[in-house]
Amino acid sequence: QVQLKESGGGLVQAGGSLRLSCAASGSSFSIRTMGWYRQAPGKQRELVASITSGGSTNYADSVKGRFTISRDNAKITVYLQMNSLKPEDTAVYYCNAVIKELYSDYRDYWGQGTQVTVSS
Repeated sequence: QVQLKESGGGLVQAGGSLRLSCAASGSSFSIRTMGWYRQAPGKQRELVASITSGGSTNYADSVKGRFTISRDNAKITVYLQMNSLKPEDTAVYYCNAVIKELYSDYRDYWGQGTQVTVSS
């Protein structure tokens, strides 16, 4: 069973930075897109950024120029560098990966979520 393990959340002041990491573990699987979503209280989960296996990236308009997603395919890890954080970035951040395990089709896998809180 493939698992996604996140780390790096926490409390930071507005204008500060945080780096999230998400590592995939398991056996006999392949990954397409990896990405980060977030969900603030009372709001729907939204895409923050994603990156394909080839390195193409996609960002929500609200984070363009401030957040950078990257990926280490050898370590099967995706990162989200968050700079110039704003209070409205406060949310639970979830790692997502589109994964195919042996004998199955590609489907979404999710991490457990990590809290990011930005104080004003």
